Amino acid sequence: MTVVAARAPADRDLIAALAAIVGERLSTSAAVREQHGRDESYHASAPPDVVVFVESTEEVAAVVKICAARKVPVVPFGTGTSLEGHVAALYGGVCIDMSRMNRILRVSAEDMDATVEAGVTRKTLNEYLRDTGLFFPVDPGADASIGGMAATRASGTNAVRYGTMREVVLSLTVVLADGRIVRTSRRARKSAAGYDLTRLFVGSEGTLGVITEVTVRLFGIPEAMAAAVVGFPDMASAVNAVIVTIQSGIPIARIEFLDEVQVDAINRYAGFAYPLQPTLFLEFHGSESGVKDQTESMRAICDEFGGSDFQWSTKPEERAKLWQARHDALYACIAMRPGRKGMPTDVCVPVSRLAECILETRRDLDQSFIYAPMVGHVGDGNFHLVMMIDPNDPKEIAEAKRLNERLIMRALAMDGTCTGEHGVGSGKIDFLTAEHGDALSVMRAVKQALDPQGIMNPGKILRP
Repeated sequence: MTVVAARAPADRDLIAALAAIVGERLSTSAAVREQHGRDESYHASAPPDVVVFVESTEEVAAVVKICAARKVPVVPFGTGTSLEGHVAALYGGVCIDMSRMNRILRVSAEDMDATVEAGVTRKTLNEYLRDTGLFFPVDPGADASIGGMAATRASGTNAVRYGTMREVVLSLTVVLADGRIVRTSRRARKSAAGYDLTRLFVGSEGTLGVITEVTVRLFGIPEAMAAAVVGFPDMASAVNAVIVTIQSGIPIARIEFLDEVQVDAINRYAGFAYPLQPTLFLEFHGSESGVKDQTESMRAICDEFGGSDFQWSTKPEERAKLWQARHDALYACIAMRPGRKGMPTDVCVPVSRLAECILETRRDLDQSFIYAPMVGHVGDGNFHLVMMIDPNDPKEIAEAKRLNERLIMRALAMDGTCTGEHGVGSGKIDFLTAEHGDALSVMRAVKQALDPQGIMNPGKILRP
């Protein structure tokens, strides 16, 4: 693979060529470039040399062809809500901002699917679907773009029942590194025709091509929904209740774990008054009778493991407040440590090893000076730490990186993964060899075949 050149200021010829495509929808201002060179993590900003605001797949293809002819790096940008430095322009180049590609192209209520441009956000799609009786279930918390969610293989609180972007994406339109436009599959729910290119690009983080359109599965809005909160005497009891719930086949829609540190942060941020103890946030979907049965079964399991004060509600406003508080966990942590930056990390392990992984991680945290609340989508074995650090303090950075490495190597030893949903970006690139071994050479071969010049989001997933 050709190594991209070290960054240099965008030359006039490049600017002129890009302007011929997008007109005034182009910026080289320091403020705009800075905004497009960082995400919501602690990773340092790396601004691109120029930002272009595209409005069609054809414009993306034209921009990529110009970059390919000049061997200029290309970095796609959705809403900038990623957490592992995905959008940092480590080698400069052209940032393609997809936010103006925000049209919902087609909704089929009969087939329960929709096709949208990559810049459409998940909340926008669900607002559009509100009167159809359908909804899009993947909710990573932030109002991320559908294209960005596909690129990072996003999931969220609903994944335990409805799956991740890997399961709900049916087809993609992608601009390749040479400017070709390809559609990865048709809309059929199953196919045995050739390689599964859709799954290849889902999770590729912009390193193989620019996703411009996404066809996704939709689901019927449940007849009834109920949310519940239950506290436990210790972490082991809470996690073991989760494991039994999954093994019992209860079709729970959401099952989120918060340690007492995260509960304290959410109480202060969202105005709750939950007891400071390991806690589960739960949600049930189905018919009226089905939700009632699920709730009673879950209550019995929680009672078995010492769960107390089982509070539940079917009121939409109370459910919305609960899940907004859960989605605001990162901001609640930031509010607890003003002036510090969040260093979020996540791992995922087989559910049978979840309690062991969480408890060993907690022992590490108890012996450290880093403030690091724990929260997770534990129904599928995924949990997160939000380590709050002073980015200017080498001691804190070193300690956070030490904790992160211990967490990841622990998960890998349990046949887990270094990231369940945040993705690799540049932040977790060094752990892929330990996780994938010789399979990493296969990934490099794919990258070489599709991006021989190494211009597509270089420095993410694989080192140039």
